[in-house]
Amino acid sequence: MTGFYVVIPFYNEESCIAATLDALAAQSDRDFGLVCVDNMSTDHSAGIVRDFALHHPAFGTKLINEPIKGTGTASDTGFRFAIEAGATHILRTDADCLPDRHWVANIRSAFASGAEFVAGRIEPRRDEGFRPADALMLPLMINVAQGYAKVFRRGHGYKTGWVLVAGNNLAIEASLYLRSGGFPHTELSEKNEDRVLADRVRVLTDRIVSRDDVIVYNSIRRVRAYGYVRTLLWYWDRKYKPALVDVR
Repeated sequence: MTGFYVVIPFYNEESCIAATLDALAAQSDRDFGLVCVDNMSTDHSAGIVRDFALHHPAFGTKLINEPIKGTGTASDTGFRFAIEAGATHILRTDADCLPDRHWVANIRSAFASGAEFVAGRIEPRRDEGFRPADALMLPLMINVAQGYAKVFRRGHGYKTGWVLVAGNNLAIEASLYLRSGGFPHTELSEKNEDRVLADRVRVLTDRIVSRDDVIVYNSIRRVRAYGYVRTLLWYWDRKYKPALVDVR
């Protein structure tokens, strides 16, 4: 089996996860294993994963359970499972996202060029009621977040500058993941586990790259539920505290 593994944590994603798995099955580079981590789902998500594994045996899909609720916890469980299975590089996306057809191939290219950690670009999905205003507002939100972080998320202990990292579009060498301590075991409402991982990695290496050709199409359902400003505040260190965290 390949040294590349894709990890997908999920919770009650029966309406989305099939499309995510299909996007992975359609990759131009299909030389990877797949680990799906069920984080206490109560719907048919796990059954969809099992059906995918049956019809796509080449990926050696593993369905594992993480009983402690939390995106960081579920991701860490999946990454460590993949490493135990022989992973040298682990890629992560989420169960409501659609990786571009060349997602795996372009990540492999980044690692071949010397990267140890790869942060990709996120684009909004166009199949969830996308509106003309989204084409302006969503990139603006990302730019605001980037501008703030470049100024206020600096520190003397880091070996490289701040890089925008999305949990649904990142990849890391297995050895670096273990040295960094991995994702924090936190719930989604507490903090951005992807940001914590990125900061842990920045202490250890400067071989972090941001690749515009590593694209994942991101769900915009949180924007639909919270609105633009509150969504921005949510990602800004949870300055907005919604009543409903698990948006479906």
